[in-house]
Amino acid sequence: MSKPVKTDRPIAIEDIVNDVRERGDEALVEWSQRFDATTATKPERAVAYGDIPTAAVLAAAESVRTWHAAQRPADLMLEVSPGVTLERRWTPLRSVGIYVPKGLVSSLIMTAVPAQVAGVERIVVCTPPSGSAAVAAAAALLGIDEVWAVGGAQAIAAMAYGTESIAPVDKIFGPGGGAVNTAKLLVSRDVAIDLPAGPSEVVVVADEGFDETIIQQELAAQMEHGPDSRAYVVRVGDDLDAALAEVEGYAAEHVALLGDRAESLAGRIRNAGAVFVGPYSPVPAGDYATGGNHVLPTGGWAKSTGGLGLEAFMKTVTVQRVTKEGLERLAPTIEALAELEGMTAHKATARR
Repeated sequence: MSKPVKTDRPIAIEDIVNDVRERGDEALVEWSQRFDATTATKPERAVAYGDIPTAAVLAAAESVRTWHAAQRPADLMLEVSPGVTLERRWTPLRSVGIYVPKGLVSSLIMTAVPAQVAGVERIVVCTPPSGSAAVAAAAALLGIDEVWAVGGAQAIAAMAYGTESIAPVDKIFGPGGGAVNTAKLLVSRDVAIDLPAGPSEVVVVADEGFDETIIQQELAAQMEHGPDSRAYVVRVGDDLDAALAEVEGYAAEHVALLGDRAESLAGRIRNAGAVFVGPYSPVPAGDYATGGNHVLPTGGWAKSTGGLGLEAFMKTVTVQRVTKEGLERLAPTIEALAELEGMTAHKATARR
């Protein structure tokens, strides 16, 4: 693909992704110059400077570390039948890429700390140049040193396919706006991603007559993420099942339950990234401080997937051990199914 040319035609995210894939650093720099008004002639590491609330960063990281460490899945070994033993072993990913939206140190914490807990060897962070100093400073506190001042779809492409400066990763994590999430879905044909996370959304579920000030606080906090954020209010009347059905239909990133019936609804909600119960559980508490992960499914994805957890930074390896006697017991099953499917070479392996 040739050098990007200024045009009135809307730029397709796929064009950016393909350009970076084909031309590497050169394309990465040109798109950054275009969208982020950078003057750099090569991809640059983010430089940490300025004051950040060190105690708050470390406190949030410790909460995230505690909660995610408790999620570590157990390895499993089982003799399924005499002479047939299966083992399922969890192992950390070797490398991950983390996208951090402009200045969102909390998103760095939510993705980098679980990666560390899982035991990931290489953690790469990309974040827009504006706001990158604070992200780099927080990353240094966490012990992460590969932070690139590169944002947008071009950053996702760089982490997915690699450039002369940025080596590719095995999986990409992190929230983002429309362009970033579109790029993540495009590259997911070739490299794993966590989930589409963004734009932000909340459903506030409140009993009739509940304090309107608290309702408006929750709505305002979510809309603060940007003009493409979405916020809804479900008023709970006499029909609790109808309110629940409406909430389930939204399948929202965040659900805030307010009022006397909050707890009775909490255990019944299936379609939500995270549920916050009661007036003292504001959604921003989860964004920053509780330890629960704030990288959550949006756009209806909560119907089929949950929020980010430790297992996302790991994968399983299945080990199968069969003895001579075990294979003899399995042989009739292997032979019958292989014959049914016309797999003669498969059938032949059953007798050794």
